[in-house]
Amino acid sequence: MKFSVVSKIIKWGVALFFSSTILAVVAYRFIPVYITPLMVIRCLQQVSDGKSIKLYHHWVSLDNISPHLPVAVMASEDQRFFIHHGFDFNAIEKAARRNRSGSGNKLGASTISQQTAKNVFLWPGRSWTRKGFEVYFTALIELLWGKHRIMEVYLNSIEMGDGIYGADAVAKHHFGKSAMELTRSECALIAATLPNPRKFDSCNPSAYIRARRGKIEHEMKFIPSFPREGE
Repeated sequence: MKFSVVSKIIKWGVALFFSSTILAVVAYRFIPVYITPLMVIRCLQQVSDGKSIKLYHHWVSLDNISPHLPVAVMASEDQRFFIHHGFDFNAIEKAARRNRSGSGNKLGASTISQQTAKNVFLWPGRSWTRKGFEVYFTALIELLWGKHRIMEVYLNSIEMGDGIYGADAVAKHHFGKSAMELTRSECALIAATLPNPRKFDSCNPSAYIRARRGKIEHEMKFIPSFPREGE
């Protein structure tokens, strides 16, 4: 009897999880993402550290973001974005070999799709549980959103500075302009900071970040322009 009750609870729990998560992904296919778990976590960290809350975020459509920025982040973070279906297995294999060798810093292999899934639906961390959820949500957004929406949400939700989230916020606070007005060089500079945007500053870039910007600008020559919606 007890086993039957537990079995029913598990079944209802699983059904609720899948129905609610799929509904959330479908909703975010059309609704702007105004808040993410990371934004909430950062605000709580600021409060616990006795600091005032800093949260700069303004949603804009992809058509109102400089066309150079999608190209810059693909050049920096995910050059096979158009080709893969959420996971770049070539990059995963390369990162695994590098990390096993123990030479240099650990190499990551998260695609823009994976980073978007993590930013919007999950919490920071490296546990296998969180990674499993990341795989699940990545597959869902690839299936239900498509590349245009994934890039739009990514560029609006990713952390781009201390308390700064998204293209329009970083454009206003670091360059004094809108996201649409960002130049090719400024977009490459923003992309150069993405491995650690709270350490690296696109407003006052170090020599290392300026060098990364140059490499990204070079790689951008080989990345196709990101199509606008409907193209």
